[in-house]
Amino acid sequence: MSFTSLIVLLLASFGTAFLSGIFGMAGGLVLMGVLLSILPVPQAMLAHGVLQMLANGWRSFLLRKSIQKPIIIWYLIGAVIAVFLLFLIAWRPEKLLVFFLLGMVPLLVWLPTNIIHLDAQKPAHAVLAGFLVTALNTFAGVAGPALDVFFVRTHLTRHQIVATKSITQVIAHFVKIVFWGGVFFDGFTAQNSGLFFALVLAMPLSIMGTWFGSKILNRLHDKIFLQWVKVLVTLIGLIYLLRAARVFIGQ
Repeated sequence: MSFTSLIVLLLASFGTAFLSGIFGMAGGLVLMGVLLSILPVPQAMLAHGVLQMLANGWRSFLLRKSIQKPIIIWYLIGAVIAVFLLFLIAWRPEKLLVFFLLGMVPLLVWLPTNIIHLDAQKPAHAVLAGFLVTALNTFAGVAGPALDVFFVRTHLTRHQIVATKSITQVIAHFVKIVFWGGVFFDGFTAQNSGLFFALVLAMPLSIMGTWFGSKILNRLHDKIFLQWVKVLVTLIGLIYLLRAARVFIGQ
């Protein structure tokens, strides 16, 4: 890894953790974009999983009193089903399908509640979230927009939303590390050893960014927080639809 790539990785680790520390989202998407621009896909997936699992784990520890345990239990059931299917079948979706799904799912927040009202506080919806987010996160590297659809219409406070989402993301990123770790170590090179060194330097910055972001979160109002989340979810969905269009045009 070049010195320039190392600096980019360190800055991105702090900045994206800071962003996610405020909203519990968006940071993972930005970080994945940065990593894919400086690393091969297996390395990017593994580095993303390690940094995001660390950031989300630290965030959930800071907000541990706000974690909604019933949601986590039902989410885990969906995640286990997804893990079983992921390792049972060898299917890898095309980028076009992944980007399209990641683009369309966030737009569901604009549908009237009498048509669709996804709510993580409902057991069946939490199971669906666990399945969908774990599968998308493993295939595409990020699945935050899909997860946020299940939380933006709940009656939870901003701290409860961010804390609970953080635990679900720890689970999703752990699965991604296991899933992509085999590919990474099968092709282990000196470049990979350089990545390990970079990750060791990036981890404290990820923790610091998460801590500073949590300070901003404490100053927000629940209503303002949810308004910003809805806007960010929509913007991220549109970005993914544009990426899907670029893949389609390039075919």
